[in-house]
Amino acid sequence: MFPILRTVRNLKYVSNRLLFFAITLFFALTLNFILPRLMPGDPAERILSRFGPNVDEKAIEAMRIALGVEQNKSLLSQYLDYLKNTFTGNFGISYLHYPVPVSEVLKNSIPWTIGLVGISTILSFFIGTFLGIYAGWNRDKFTGSGLLIFSLSLRAIPYFWLAMIFLYIFGYRLGWFPLSNAYSTKEVLSGINLVLSIIYHAILPGITLVVASLGSWILTMRNNMVSVLAEDYITLAEAKGLDDRYVMVHYAARNAILPSITAFGISLGFVVSGALLTEIVYSYPGVGYQLYRAVLSQDFPLIQAIFFFVSVSVLLANLIMDFVYAFLDPRVRG
Repeated sequence: MFPILRTVRNLKYVSNRLLFFAITLFFALTLNFILPRLMPGDPAERILSRFGPNVDEKAIEAMRIALGVEQNKSLLSQYLDYLKNTFTGNFGISYLHYPVPVSEVLKNSIPWTIGLVGISTILSFFIGTFLGIYAGWNRDKFTGSGLLIFSLSLRAIPYFWLAMIFLYIFGYRLGWFPLSNAYSTKEVLSGINLVLSIIYHAILPGITLVVASLGSWILTMRNNMVSVLAEDYITLAEAKGLDDRYVMVHYAARNAILPSITAFGISLGFVVSGALLTEIVYSYPGVGYQLYRAVLSQDFPLIQAIFFFVSVSVLLANLIMDFVYAFLDPRVRG
């Protein structure tokens, strides 16, 4: 009987999470459709204005059809077309990169962002978590207090300011690293030379992202450890005479890491959006840099597509973390 009840509870938990995901995605898609249409002006006229003030009306109407914003179409009809195009991967034509499709722009940008920001986020999480465990366990010692001050100092530094400092010192003054781009454009590269060039160009922005987010992971894990160490089961484990390292890892850290795992999942969801200001400082051709250029150019199709992918990635990350959290702590399933 009890296994059946447990299965029912598990299915109910999964169905509730999936329903929440679907409803939230629906509202995110709807908001993504409405916001650009609240902006003043005609996107077709805006994109053709670069060719001069005297543009033929037929050309403007043809551009409206290409962009899916025909004036004779109702808002509901545009919304249905928008949903259809979104789920079929047809995000329209980019104003900024006209006549390149938005999907092509994203296909060229997303891998750079996932490679740079994704790896940096993972490294920062693991390094910060281990340092946070150590700082929490040694909270009354000099090393623990030093790590606390170090993490608070890092959190107080704006990451875009850190990026500019690193770029100025290590890129401009010392010349150790390139100032822009994701690989060398001075010569045609291929194979291992291209890979080495990509890694070389990613080192400085990657270090910036790791250092900038390290303080938050250390502080979060350290505070979780301090809270867990006040629990009775920690006192009981120590009273049993268990090894300090074993208690730290299997009793304290194992329970303290749960909130950090949730935050890590959300951070992975935001990887797709890129580190906007860091990519701008280093002129790194990722999604964040493309979003910045799209906003400046009022490239609504590209903005919509980027927001869509950011919304989906964050929601998926939350969904996955809900399941992971339920697996690690069965109490959340009810």
